[in-house]
Amino acid sequence: MTITPGDVDYAVREIPRGPAPRGLRAVAAVVDVALVAVPLVIGWYIVDSLRDDNGGGQMDRIVFGVVAVVVAATLLVWNRGVREGTTGAGVGKNWLGLITRDATTGGPLGTRRALLPRSGTEVVRYATAVDEGFRPLPADNSIPTLRKRRLIGLAVLLLILLATVVASVAVGARPMDFGEIFHALFQSTGTDTDLVVRTLRIPRTALAVAVGVALGIAGALIQGHTRNPLADAGLLGLNAGAALFVVLSIYFLGFTTPSQYLWFAFAGSLAASIVVFGVSSIGNGGSSPLSLALAGAAVAMFLQAMTQTVILLDQTSLDGYRFWVVGSVAGRGPEVLWQVLPFIVLGVVIAVAGTPALNVISLGDDVARGLGTNVALTRAVGIAAITLLTGAATAACGPIAFVGLVVPHVARFITGPDYRWLVPYAGLLGAIMVLLADVIGRVVVRPGELQVGIVLAVFGAPFFIALVRRRKLVSL
Repeated sequence: MTITPGDVDYAVREIPRGPAPRGLRAVAAVVDVALVAVPLVIGWYIVDSLRDDNGGGQMDRIVFGVVAVVVAATLLVWNRGVREGTTGAGVGKNWLGLITRDATTGGPLGTRRALLPRSGTEVVRYATAVDEGFRPLPADNSIPTLRKRRLIGLAVLLLILLATVVASVAVGARPMDFGEIFHALFQSTGTDTDLVVRTLRIPRTALAVAVGVALGIAGALIQGHTRNPLADAGLLGLNAGAALFVVLSIYFLGFTTPSQYLWFAFAGSLAASIVVFGVSSIGNGGSSPLSLALAGAAVAMFLQAMTQTVILLDQTSLDGYRFWVVGSVAGRGPEVLWQVLPFIVLGVVIAVAGTPALNVISLGDDVARGLGTNVALTRAVGIAAITLLTGAATAACGPIAFVGLVVPHVARFITGPDYRWLVPYAGLLGAIMVLLADVIGRVVVRPGELQVGIVLAVFGAPFFIALVRRRKLVSL
């Protein structure tokens, strides 16, 4: 037997016994406290900056204060309860190589006991715990447990969505107090604040929810059908088709408002999807994920070139295009929502109905055919759902980036690759993401506003980079 220098070092290394040094435990405790304190401190400064003399309002302070407390409480439960209870180490202890264990059994505490005031526990070094038989609690991945977890997750997302809806109605460029919001919702008499809430904020909130659901689900379907983790509506040329038709309607017909060129944007997305799907289906093999991506990229570049040609020829078209292409839920009346809502509902129904078949073709076209799935029909139905959802959302608000790209990855991280769960999760997460971006855009440059597309670009890009660095993208 050959003994390497590493083996000799390990053989003579002495495993420490007993509790970890107090200094290490104190530093770990400070890190864990700071993790919870940071959102509270940030929330305090935001609430303080929203004083009445700074242009803030009562509802603004309540909303951001509650958000800070909820974020801090969530981090506390996750770090002290879930992480430390199951693996023995929260963020601070993990950095310093420490483990919290039961002093009698030497095992993990469990989530509930970790959250309660503790007795009969000790903090030791990682090497000590492992040498003395410490093992993290194994995850329960049985089917009933997974189903229960996913249902709880859906319920939590619905509560978060409800909270963001309330925040969207309550927070805006014009500060309001709780009494004014309540009066506008339940005792409206036509005052200025009543009109702001009823004719501006509520329709805007409803449109943001519908568009977020559509973009989130469409993003999940696009990544599933193309098996490309970086795919979004731009990859299939849908945004480029909508942009070209919007510019043409402005140039030839003189349209200037979203409600006027809405149908042209939808028709552009539909025309682009038909061309992309038709081009990708040419040949004996029919449509495939690779041919879809290549055809979409080629069609998108051609349509973008045509759009640039038109806006270079006409200043009015350029001005209208610049307003539309940013992506915003502001300035759209209730009529815009009612015009696109039937298409979004139909697209959601088709998407949900097609999730079992999408699960099968995600295994590969050959395997899906072997299991009796009509791949061409499944992909055609999926493209139809994508067109309805993306076309309606883009027509109503312009191209809103990052929702269809980021949301499916977050949903997949929570639910796994099962599209029966991934699709509803993506819809709820998309609605939350668009609403939060809209609320942030109303506050950061008050009394002005930032469009949703700009806010999502600012926050979405770093978030997606962090997601990619922390977790390898799933092969689809």
